[in-house]
Amino acid sequence: MMPAPAPVDTSKLADLALYTMKRAPFPMLATVDREGMPRVRPISPLRNDVFTVWAASLRSSNKTAEVENNSAVELCYMDEGHDQVRISGRAERIEDRETKLELWDSTPLLRQFLGSVDNPEFVLYRIRPERVRFMREWALEYFEVPFREENTLPDGD
Repeated sequence: MMPAPAPVDTSKLADLALYTMKRAPFPMLATVDREGMPRVRPISPLRNDVFTVWAASLRSSNKTAEVENNSAVELCYMDEGHDQVRISGRAERIEDRETKLELWDSTPLLRQFLGSVDNPEFVLYRIRPERVRFMREWALEYFEVPFREENTLPDGD
């Protein structure tokens, strides 16, 4: 029999969610294809600004076509203890070269695979959360994680 999940201190939901995200560096990204079917794949975020997630894609990938057609996405982080964070939001394409260069400079993997920040295959997305939820391992109860529009932690944290 599985032990009962540890109780969740709801005053610390943002901290619990961020800790889970740190322990699960490769979330699954869900998109919707043109036929309305869900598509899920692991991604390697370039950066997390609290609950805003920055991700790269290739212009020629199915993921890019799906996001361009429907920007509604969800990220699911699950750590080795089975705690989950789900971030639902919109993926917005970022064309600003300065922002792209900043992330490019901090991500060796991009440089290795794409060679140049000006590679036309390099697409940058900022996924802005509209809803963040946390679930303790197998508790089967999601908690809404508070956050402000500008994506900082709630007041007082």
